[in-house]
Amino acid sequence: MQALGKMLICSLMLLGTAFVPAFAHHAADSHPATSLRDGQHDFDFNVGVWHTHIRRLQHPLSGASDWVELHGTVTVQTIWNGKAQVEEIEADGPAGRFEGMTLFLYNPAAHQWAQYFSSSGQGTLDTPSVGEFKNGRGEFYDQESYQGRTILVRGLWSDITPDTHRFEQAYSDDGGKTWEANFVADLTRTKPGEPVTEAKPLGDEPGQHDFDWQLGSWDIRMKRLERPLTGADAWTRLDGTVHVRKLWNGRANLAVIDTKGPSGHLEFLSLRLFNPETRQWSLNFVSSNSGVMSTPMIGEFAHGRGDFYDQEPFKGKSILVRFSFLNIGQASNRDEQAFSTDGGKTWETNWINESTRRSQ
Repeated sequence: MQALGKMLICSLMLLGTAFVPAFAHHAADSHPATSLRDGQHDFDFNVGVWHTHIRRLQHPLSGASDWVELHGTVTVQTIWNGKAQVEEIEADGPAGRFEGMTLFLYNPAAHQWAQYFSSSGQGTLDTPSVGEFKNGRGEFYDQESYQGRTILVRGLWSDITPDTHRFEQAYSDDGGKTWEANFVADLTRTKPGEPVTEAKPLGDEPGQHDFDWQLGSWDIRMKRLERPLTGADAWTRLDGTVHVRKLWNGRANLAVIDTKGPSGHLEFLSLRLFNPETRQWSLNFVSSNSGVMSTPMIGEFAHGRGDFYDQEPFKGKSILVRFSFLNIGQASNRDEQAFSTDGGKTWETNWINESTRRSQ
């Protein structure tokens, strides 16, 4: 059923059998293990519903001071017992509605968090900012392109109390010597009965309803090919549940997958985002043991099926990956993942999922 593509590679990572570049092994051997603080619950303060007052600098790094203000609501829900969160932002300002979403993922190996942001107008994930909390303050960094120039981006979480906190984003074009803030959000926890900013109407863009059939809870039975692209035919079975809920009033959705089998307990997320410009969807996958988002698969639905593709390395070789939604129904459905080593001329299926909707 689910958009569980990439689950083969994710599960191999969990089992320690996935391809890892040689330089990664060398780096790991070069530095002895150190005891790092477990930061899995560092974002627990963020869970809940918040009033937000946002100030945005319209033209960063230009010397201008043309700030605009927005007011709205931020809703944050926890996943995987605190190892992930999803944040939805609905705010109104002079230019209309600002609608954003952030997926927070904890990497248990690095003991760091990553923030993946997207807006409903773009339907793709930005470069993640990565960081951690120290002494009650979170600092996150990434490198991006802005107006053709490469800059550093910093996000700061500060002034954290049970009912308030602040987030600030800043840019640096001098390697971090100086920073200019361009986005400041002050958040106050809502009280019972207080009004909140509702999600804007879904609209009727062609393609944005293509995943509506999948919303809800499902029982899932999986078959995983143990040794893809070897000619072997040994499969492993897993059973579990999938819960899919809409985001942005349906223009995105999040699937939380929980399965068990001979290889143990596996947890995954699948974040699907609709791009209103291209009218395509991106499928973004991550396992709870990695905390690192995979390369997105891009595609669309046509003639009653959905096909999504990407290119990635497998055992040192670049291959094509396809994920297909088949036999789509309100009560049951099927999806499959396949690999191709010849540019898509032939495909070997390596993951099959059969799902049945759970009774209410």
